[in-house]
Amino acid sequence: MKRLFVFVAFAWAAVGTIFADENVLIDFSKLTPDIFLDQEGVLPQNKQTLMDFSRNAGTSITPDQRSLMRTSLAIPNWKIELASSSRTIVNEVESYTKVTASRQFENVMGVRVHFPVAAYNSWASIKPPFDIPAYDFDQVADDGNVTENPPENFNTTQSRFEDGYGVLKNVGAIKSLAVQVYGINAAHSLSAILIDGNGRSQTIFLGYLDFDGWATLAWDNPQYINQVRARTLRIYQLYPSYAPYVRFGGFIIQRDGGHEGGDFVTYFKDVSLVYDKAQLETEKDIDDESEWGILQEREKERQRAEFANFGKDQIFRFIESEKMATQPYFTDPSRQQQQGQPAAGGQQQAAPPAAQ
Repeated sequence: MKRLFVFVAFAWAAVGTIFADENVLIDFSKLTPDIFLDQEGVLPQNKQTLMDFSRNAGTSITPDQRSLMRTSLAIPNWKIELASSSRTIVNEVESYTKVTASRQFENVMGVRVHFPVAAYNSWASIKPPFDIPAYDFDQVADDGNVTENPPENFNTTQSRFEDGYGVLKNVGAIKSLAVQVYGINAAHSLSAILIDGNGRSQTIFLGYLDFDGWATLAWDNPQYINQVRARTLRIYQLYPSYAPYVRFGGFIIQRDGGHEGGDFVTYFKDVSLVYDKAQLETEKDIDDESEWGILQEREKERQRAEFANFGKDQIFRFIESEKMATQPYFTDPSRQQQQGQPAAGGQQQAAPPAAQ
């Protein structure tokens, strides 16, 4: 075995490069709403990424309210956060995401941002409605019920947020990142956010959206070392360490004050990575995890922490939405007249004469 390892190392050195993996981190065409939580169809969600946060709610929440405490990575749920200097009511209300039909990709994520009209710098972040969990193996039924589904092996079982839903496992050095984005000849810039297994966030500048139509904006890691002999060789303990991962944290669009403000729209198809594997996939004589279960204990605790943070924020948002007024205007005819609106079936009253 040692001779084989030495041979492979010398072969890599002779070739001079390492072949990296290429995978889609997140594909927005997979995040269209495909499940409805009520008969009226006003609560559309994405089944694959549906999360139930009712188990984090208090005992005062009614069963009917608990049944609605679900959210997902469905495109309309993504949130847009503006720079503090730009957070006016109009700007926030008119900044949102939606499912957009595309002749080339069928469905993509459309983004509308209402920047300030005044000539000053601003930015907007487009983020998922919750931190995408790296280890979530729950099962979602057709009626939206979410049940726990503990895997037999955390290290080898694919979680439901992999395969284009925001998480990539076994990621070592990142060689490049690419985003398929639609431009409308705007001078705004685009950056992508990646979050590693230790919670560290990295913002990667991709370029400017000053083009028309679909294009791929790519970032090549300037610190990626292609030559094996130039790399620092390290020995990593295989067990009970786990394969590093990255998850998608969102986009940032920056507007220069010297360019046009107001409404801005763009569209996103997917985000891809080219990267080295952090660990080689091998067949071992002994299944360490089956014998000791250290990784399962560790990841269950991590999963509980992720879910607690997620559920707390979602419950606060749900309670706030329940408190919001749903009546668009006064229904009392006398109130309508006092506000200068015509009563039901009546005519608009003339305004009183101005004081002399």
